[in-house]
Amino acid sequence: MQPSCSSFKQQAAQALRDPKLQGAFGKLGDGLQARRAAAVGQLPEFEALREDARRIKRRVMSDLDTWLEQFEQKVLGQGGHIHWASTADDAREAILAICQRVGAKTVTKGKSMVTEELGLNDYLVDQGITPVETDLGEYILQLRREAPSHIVMPAVHLAQDDIERTFVESHPQLPPDRDLSTAESLVAEARQELREHFFKADVGITGANFMIAETGSTVIVTNEGNGDLTQTLARVHVVVTTIERVIPTLEDLSTFLRLLPRSATGQEATAYVTLSSGPKREGDMHGPEEFHVVVLDNGRSELLGSENQDILNCIRCGACMNHCPVYGAVGGHAYGWVYPGPLGAALTPALIGVEKSAALPNASTFCGQCVAVCPVKIPLTDIMRRWRVREHGKKMTSPLARAGLSAWAWLASRPALYRKFTGLAAWGMALCGGRRRRLSRMPLAGGWTRYRDFPAPEGETFHAQLAQLKKRAAKTGAEGLRHEQGGAHE
Repeated sequence: MQPSCSSFKQQAAQALRDPKLQGAFGKLGDGLQARRAAAVGQLPEFEALREDARRIKRRVMSDLDTWLEQFEQKVLGQGGHIHWASTADDAREAILAICQRVGAKTVTKGKSMVTEELGLNDYLVDQGITPVETDLGEYILQLRREAPSHIVMPAVHLAQDDIERTFVESHPQLPPDRDLSTAESLVAEARQELREHFFKADVGITGANFMIAETGSTVIVTNEGNGDLTQTLARVHVVVTTIERVIPTLEDLSTFLRLLPRSATGQEATAYVTLSSGPKREGDMHGPEEFHVVVLDNGRSELLGSENQDILNCIRCGACMNHCPVYGAVGGHAYGWVYPGPLGAALTPALIGVEKSAALPNASTFCGQCVAVCPVKIPLTDIMRRWRVREHGKKMTSPLARAGLSAWAWLASRPALYRKFTGLAAWGMALCGGRRRRLSRMPLAGGWTRYRDFPAPEGETFHAQLAQLKKRAAKTGAEGLRHEQGGAHE
């Protein structure tokens, strides 16, 4: 997937003009926020679990190579294969080699953002191999030739009538006047279409929510069951994951399984939690004949030991997106690459370079909601701020923006002048706001006033109010002291 992050402003503007998109994301945020809050409220130890999860992740990152080596030895000992991929090209080539060796013509795929990062579907098609997405949302998007707009609910930007129209156009062999007016009928048709692909696929590709070093197992956490069919019915199972997904033990997994569904969808538990530990053994009724794990780095190891390392702790729940006012306004496609929302704003610059993604760390109000709900307590706003600092240091911002920041820094370092200037500015803005108390246009703030009015200041500045409070407090204190002294003389 070619990044278009540099066009974020234009893509965001387009999203803001799309009423259907605005409706979809408005409902998404309201519903998932309430469901998460309810699920978290039923678990008194949730905050303690967050702290445990952060501790586990930091322990892993401090000795990542050791845990990965342990995972590798366990996988090999169970008859599986490990493929280390430094780059996206390495990962694609490893997957292709497996497919070509077994003569694969059709590949079924479970939901995987890592394969989106690789652009795997287009790559396989170019090599004469047909990939079939089996997650319902991903299947719909594949038919529409669209990218996911959310890491958990990839087709959340679509309305039901969009999906109905897509199925009618994409399944011409079915009666054109069939009833697709309900969610149940759409799911039934997708199940019918996907069933034959499960049985004829030569290779099944899934992602992994976690890799367990203790057992050499990969873990997928799902609600549809398509991941299980993908990895058990095909002759070859290929897991595509990244280096930071490893955790030490099964006991550690239990911690994350209590956090992930509550944070992602407001569920106590997902419908399926599946552990894969190598190929089918003698006596097993089901399972693949071959088990491969492709472990991708793609720039992640460069974050180890850096001030932004904590972004590697992410467990891909999507809670930061569900609570982000910017993501909720513009959706996922505006971010221009695989990972949207606060996650994308913090991670994408590390993976493709801040030069190609400088707009993303700036796509934040810094309200801190993403930090407050993150199940592993990633300081997302701190990471975004550091990317902004790097952007400014490389002089990637416009000359006007740099001049404005320099002027503000000069003014802010002179408190007396700063207070006089802000007081005068507040007075002038209040005057221009008139009776409406709003400004429809304002110099250097076109990005705001293009879509909404700016509220005019009312009353005095914070510094002026604080000075008055101090004077009143001092006066009250002095009068109280005189009163006490007078009483003592009586």
